[in-house]
Amino acid sequence: MSHRYGRAGFSGMLPMLAGLAVCAVVWTSLSSLNPAASGESTKRSPLPASGHLARAKLYLAAGDFRRALEACEQEVNERPSAENYTYLTYVYHAIDGYLDRQSQREQWGLVEQLYRNLTYREAQDLIDPPGGLARMAKEFIQESVRNQADLTAAMATRLDALRTEALWKQQALWRSERADDWWSGVPAEWGW
Repeated sequence: MSHRYGRAGFSGMLPMLAGLAVCAVVWTSLSSLNPAASGESTKRSPLPASGHLARAKLYLAAGDFRRALEACEQEVNERPSAENYTYLTYVYHAIDGYLDRQSQREQWGLVEQLYRNLTYREAQDLIDPPGGLARMAKEFIQESVRNQADLTAAMATRLDALRTEALWKQQALWRSERADDWWSGVPAEWGW
């Protein structure tokens, strides 16, 4: 069942280098997390952004969708609200949008990277990686994230339909302004 907000139209030194890159992004992004310093709108959600949401924003920028999902899930677990369910839904949509874009461009290697990102859990996966063809993985992932997006969107609406609708208007504008990479960030009004 589709909800009205559910479906809107992803070597040895590499892990260390990726960690350093994330640290650099965190360091340079600290000023962007303060909207007053950057001149951005200070209109925010009634709940101040948590560390989970700030991390989710960085994970989206890095293309680490698994960790972005986990951070938003932690936020929902600790502070359930219409906003936080909507933010979680947005990450599901981001995965779906990323997959659509990469498959349209026939970038199947990037689809496979997303699949590995979502399935990697521990060091054992490095020597026994989860298998799967990229095109099949795309279908599996999209079906799953779309179903989860429908579910979490419905939960957000049950908690506060007006607030959820306002958040989706903000993200619709964000998507239209950044059609080629909207999934790598969130609307500034969200205050992540």
